[in-house]
Formats: sequence, structure tokens, C-alpha cells
Amino acid sequence: MEFGLWAPVYGGFLRNVEDEGMPATWATIREVAETADRLGYGTMLIPELYLNDRKGISAPSLEAWSLTSAVLAVTERLRVMTAIRPGFHLPAVAAKTISTLSDLAPGRLALNVVAAWWAEEAKQFGGRFPAHDERYDQAREFVEVVLGTLRTSPFDYRGRFFTAEGTIVEPKPQTLPAVFAGGESEAGREAIAGFADAYAMHGGTLEEVRHKVADLDERRLRLVGEPMREFAMAAYVIVRDTEEEAQRELERITTVDPSSPGYASFQEFTANSALDVAVSAREYSVGTRGLRPNLVGTAEQVAERIRAYREAGVTLLLIQSSPLAPELERIAAEVFPLVERAAIPA
Repeated sequence: MEFGLWAPVYGGFLRNVEDEGMPATWATIREVAETADRLGYGTMLIPELYLNDRKGISAPSLEAWSLTSAVLAVTERLRVMTAIRPGFHLPAVAAKTISTLSDLAPGRLALNVVAAWWAEEAKQFGGRFPAHDERYDQAREFVEVVLGTLRTSPFDYRGRFFTAEGTIVEPKPQTLPAVFAGGESEAGREAIAGFADAYAMHGGTLEEVRHKVADLDERRLRLVGEPMREFAMAAYVIVRDTEEEAQRELERITTVDPSSPGYASFQEFTANSALDVAVSAREYSVGTRGLRPNLVGTAEQVAERIRAYREAGVTLLLIQSSPLAPELERIAAEVFPLVERAAIPA
């Protein structure tokens, strides 16, 4: 399993805590990225939302692709997995951006193709927001054009949502970026198995994760002839010296405040997403169901649970924590050795 992290582009992860000490600024992202790179974290996911769904839509947030270029420039090893929503981008233009970034940092870029869920954001920014299942058709076409133009020049394509006519994208990347995507509906999982080679999950129980890993592998074997290459899972991690300290921190961050600006997106998220599990307001307080894996406790307890998720098929753990940079230090110092030691045969 590789350890990764989720970039705090919203000024943090918590809907119930207004100030997490990591404002939505480049200085924050740079500190987190350089810390992760130094400590040996493998991948940073940079989410793409034009409105802030953690702190409220009037709060500041940062744009994903500008950050990607900057993070790649100030790190040496860190892979950047950048989210991209097909309804907000032209695929050939996105391919040109990917081509340039691949020249800047060969082999250190991955994509997280997100079908999108936020109708209000699409309205404000002019994004295309078709019906739920159609958003996955749009995503499939988008990936076909992006990868097609990165492989072949000139490239022609005519689909329902996108077209390309003699499109030339140069230089070609040395390696194509891994394509992650996430979705839980029947239509979403079937589409993703065809157009993505890696699956991104919100946090889940061990049983939920085992089921998704087996399901996506079976679908991709049937459609493409090979299993998924990677399975990423988001998780909010709390490591403390005692279990009691960890539980006190958990209670602090999940005490629900329904008047918090970040809850404005809760009902819209659940309404526009075909989720396969119910999401409580308490779980939603950190987003991406990050509390569901229960990576909360002492270093030994958290490491034991991480090992169980590795055995369930998770290959990339995308960590959220607050404040992120010092927690990354703690996790690397206290949890990494316990997980790695257990992976070495006696």
C-alpha cells in the first residue's frame, strides 16, 4: 500500500471547525506538498471544485490545475492526482495541459475524472450538468478524447458530448497518466470499469471496500481483459498517544452544527449522487466519508486497521487530517514503521 494525501484546497476538511490553521492559500499547499514529498508520501490528490463545499460557498478555495503545476515544480517525487470534471473542460485543451505538465514532471501526473454532483456550482460557472447517468457517458467520451490526442496526432473523434477534428497535441508524454474515477451507482461503476484503469473510493467499511474491489475488478476483466491497476480510498486519520485522546478529538470535530455554511451542500450532494450507502450528517462533517474506515486511535490501532484495508485491496490511502502538515509528520513517524514492519515476512 502507498500512503498519499488529500490537498486541503478548501482551507481544511472540517465542516464544524471554522479555522483549522491551514488557510486556502498557496503557502498552505506548498508546506503540505513539500512535507509529504520529504516524508515519502507517494501521491497528492488535488480536488477540483470551484465553490467551497467544506466552509461554505462564500469561503475561498483554490483551483486545481494551477496548483498542480506549482506542486510539481516544488516537489521531486510526489505524484499529483488532479481531479477534472468533464463538464467544465474541453478534452483536447485538457490534453494539451497534461502534455505540458508531463514534460515538466515526467511520470508524476495522474487524473481523477469526476462525473460531478453539484448543480449550483455548474450553474454559477457554466458547467455542463446532464442527468446522473449521462454524466458518466460524458466522462467516458472525455477520457477517450484526452487519451486519444495524447497517443495519436492528428486525432479525430465524434461523440455525443465532444468532438475532435485533426487535433494535434504535442509533445507526447513519455507515459500516459493513470486515470482514476469514482462512482457507486450501477451506471457509474460499469462506465468506470471501461474508461478508467484505477478506482477512487470514498471511505468505507472493510466489507464495503472488499465488495467494491471485487466488483470493479470483475467488470474491468469483462470489459477490458485486465483488472484495475490501483484502488484508492480516502480516509480521515486521527492518531493520538491514547485511544481516549483520539476519541476526544473525534468528538470535537464531529459535533454537528446544522447552521454551519458547509452544510448547505449536504442535501444537494445526497440528492445528486446515487450512493450505495447512507451518509449521516455526522459522517459528512469531514466529507468523502473519511470517518467510515475508523482510522482513529493509537498508532498501533490505526496501523492494524490500515493493514486490514491493504489486505482488502486498497493500494493507495489518501489521508485527510487537521492540521495536515504536522499530522503527516506524526503518521509517518508513528504509523509508517508499524505498517511496513508487518509487511516484511518473518
